Amino acid sequence: RAKEIKTKLGTLLQKPDSAIDFIIPYPEKPPKAQKPSPGEALQWRDSLEKLLQDPYGLTSFHSFLRSEFSEENAEFWVACEDYKKTKSPVKMVEKAKKIYEEFIQTEAPKEVNIDHFTKDVTMKNLVEPSPSSFDMAQKRIFALMEKDSLPRFVRSEFYQELIK
Repeated sequence: RAKEIKTKLGTLLQKPDSAIDFIIPYPEKPPKAQKPSPGEALQWRDSLEKLLQDPYGLTSFHSFLRSEFSEENAEFWVACEDYKKTKSPVKMVEKAKKIYEEFIQTEAPKEVNIDHFTKDVTMKNLVEPSPSSFDMAQKRIFALMEKDSLPRFVRSEFYQELIK
């Protein structure tokens, strides 16, 4: 019995083999129970922040971005929000490394489109990770989604149906 428990604990404590284990899952369709009223959905066209803070809005926007092959932007934003809530310094270092490997480094699997200056500042911030390590990069991606993706989302059929 003790050997069985030790084996199970050993399996749980193993480090993941790849960044795939850290990908944030998104449901394919927005959760039905939390569908916003047309009035609430109308607020999204003027505020990306409100859209991203609403679970239904975030899922809808992520699905839209996936259809445009740019879902890495929303995933990076969510990963940064999760990272900022991390209290443990050890976990913060682990998460920072995963975010960097998945979204920031050159040829990353889900590389986000940030300029070299922002990338350099982010890399310097990761020498000693803090809750604000990804702030500049996250702001750049937010601005990109706000000026580029949000207007297209607002014109999409899915969004138009929500506000009827």
